[in-house]
Amino acid sequence: MHSILSNLLAATLFLSTANAATWYFLRYNLPSTQQFLSFSGTMVIPKLPKAGTYYLWPGLQTTDGSGVYQNVLDGRSGTWWIGSGWCCANPSLPWGSGFNVNAGDSVAFTNTKGASAWTSTLKKASGGSTASDSFALMGGVLTDRFWCERTASKTFNQVLFAIELTGVSWDFGPLVFNNVVITSSGTDTKWCTNAPENYNSASNYVLSNIQASVSGNVVTCKIGTVNLQSPKK
Repeated sequence: MHSILSNLLAATLFLSTANAATWYFLRYNLPSTQQFLSFSGTMVIPKLPKAGTYYLWPGLQTTDGSGVYQNVLDGRSGTWWIGSGWCCANPSLPWGSGFNVNAGDSVAFTNTKGASAWTSTLKKASGGSTASDSFALMGGVLTDRFWCERTASKTFNQVLFAIELTGVSWDFGPLVFNNVVITSSGTDTKWCTNAPENYNSASNYVLSNIQASVSGNVVTCKIGTVNLQSPKK
């Protein structure tokens, strides 16, 4: 449904002049021996000043830079819509379901690795809107009536809190995520407790209540608040 990121480059997070997008993001990078297992939290919906190509999202990027798995808040219609999906190729997967939201709403997102697929669930705190979808990102062969595609299993080593803007500016105020919980394999917790990468030092941001723990070769990273406050002047 969405062609959010058309050019993925592992070293630079798929930033290309062809996209003509302006980027602001925080990124957590894992050691090469670990991979992410789940990613959840609550996104507070900001105001939408006008219809435009506003894409605001939490997401997971692959080790090879081949794609991103994301929960996207989309402002193109003039009303916010949120849904989950994989972008963009190998595999070519349909976009997930979603629903409209308004400024001030809170939407809980959960992305979890299963034996054969990743599952995403979105739930609006008020109004009861929910969306749940599975994405075949664990390798194998995907088929339908018209095509057959062999895919490699996707391993995710980057978590992102991203603002992607094309033809619009950061004019919607802060983007806030609460009650963030990220799990990874392994025992190294520094990826959680060290400061995240702030792409191009472009964002003013605040983090609160960061905690990391290890149990059964699984790291659990808890962040009370991730607040992308504003662009740096």
